[in-house]
Amino acid sequence: MLVAIALVTLLAADIHFVLLPRLKTWYHLARESCACEATNGSLGNGGAAIIPWTTSNFTTVSDERGSKLDRLFGHPLYNIRLPELGPDERLLQDEELMSYYKRKVSRWERMKKYYIEAAAASNITIPNYPVIFDPEASWLHFHLGINRYALYARDDSSVDRLLWDMQTNTVISADFTQDEKALKGACDCSQVVKPSGLHLKLALKLQDFGKAMFKPMRQERHEETPENFFYFVDFQRHNAEIAAFHLDRVLDFRRVPPVAGRFINVTGEILHITHNEELRSVFFTSPANNTCFFAKCLYVCKSEYAVCGHPDLLEGSMSAYLPGLSIAPRISIPNPWIRAYSFTGREEWEVNPLYCDNVKKLYPYNSGNRLLNIIDMAIFDFLTGNMDRHHYEIFTKFGDDGFLLHLDNARGFGRHSHDEMSILAPLSQCCMIKRSTLFRLKLLAQSEYRLSDVMRESLSRDPLAPVLTEDHLQALDRRLGHVLRTVGKCVKKLGEAQVVITDFVESSRVTTKHPGGSNR
Repeated sequence: MLVAIALVTLLAADIHFVLLPRLKTWYHLARESCACEATNGSLGNGGAAIIPWTTSNFTTVSDERGSKLDRLFGHPLYNIRLPELGPDERLLQDEELMSYYKRKVSRWERMKKYYIEAAAASNITIPNYPVIFDPEASWLHFHLGINRYALYARDDSSVDRLLWDMQTNTVISADFTQDEKALKGACDCSQVVKPSGLHLKLALKLQDFGKAMFKPMRQERHEETPENFFYFVDFQRHNAEIAAFHLDRVLDFRRVPPVAGRFINVTGEILHITHNEELRSVFFTSPANNTCFFAKCLYVCKSEYAVCGHPDLLEGSMSAYLPGLSIAPRISIPNPWIRAYSFTGREEWEVNPLYCDNVKKLYPYNSGNRLLNIIDMAIFDFLTGNMDRHHYEIFTKFGDDGFLLHLDNARGFGRHSHDEMSILAPLSQCCMIKRSTLFRLKLLAQSEYRLSDVMRESLSRDPLAPVLTEDHLQALDRRLGHVLRTVGKCVKKLGEAQVVITDFVESSRVTTKHPGGSNR
């Protein structure tokens, strides 16, 4: 009798909570339609899409079949037309870029011959991989696609090709990154914030002459950053770099260079092909017979700080390099909401709730998009849990109204059990947000486009999947709720017109002429 009662109870619950809601959905499916009449919005009238503010105006259809990610990218909010790009709004021109890299390939071939001869004199054999410089290479198309608004277009197929190439192309050279080379192994152990030499990252050159930054796995996915760790001594996580790229794409910011996961053979794809004697010197074999290496900085030249293959394979992230600084200059600017990189100090924004009023008076935050872009970056960092955004970079060509590059995201996704609300200070203190950003955040809060679901689907396409644990994916939904509630409080306090700002506000300092003769 007890078994029968239990079975009847389970059947009733299944009918009530599963079957009936689906029947209602199927019944209303044919009656519902999208409230957005146009399939492609427009950024006319200064760049603002004419879309109602509240998400209640977005009538969505729940469909358990098919891809949520595809439906998200097919939504009108993800198909807003940008203005036609003039030459001044593209970072690089074809002829300029091709000429630059052909010179670099020629120089590489000359230097490679020298390295091979020098290594042979020392009884070291370096594989002689031919460089295949293809004008149609995915990384070249990625560089050519960078414009004033984003690193790549929404429909740019070269990005997916680039992800594949970084996962599969032959590695022909490995070296320290430029910032680690600048340290020259001489590090100040008294520094609270250690330079990037601590973080063990390498520059890998691929056979098509593309280049990627490799960050090896340092922490298991299920491990959380200890609560007593300061943000500036946290690990750098390879999976955080991968997840940050996918989140940036889902948010439609497109300000993070493409990142893919990959297993690297540390012997065959780093040790045996490097031309750098210092890099070769930090390799050793562990007692477990695994191949390991460590950073050359003095305070981490110890085996306990090393990373090791199993026995040779090591997983890590491959981040596409941006065009070189000599052809596409960038500048690094301190974040107005920079944290105190000390054990006891506090910055002004942490104690002054009216801090944003002071920022709004300062150049370049007193006009144009810069402050709105800072707030976009803060929302992005809050979702990932990254407290280490001390600087941001912009391309100098695009001036004050260029987008911010969201680089170096490896300190995100450290603690899924904690939401660091102070990261949202730019939003909560300034009470401003782009209209397009708000629309997409509210869309991702709906069940049909739930942020955790589309992120899970997007990350499943990476070869290192699962990239994030379920706890981190659920934390994304929770933090998205915090962001929307913060915006709601601002709207209640100041009114929608003052909080929700039309996109592409033009700086009063920019006077670039367009072909049609109008000022931007």
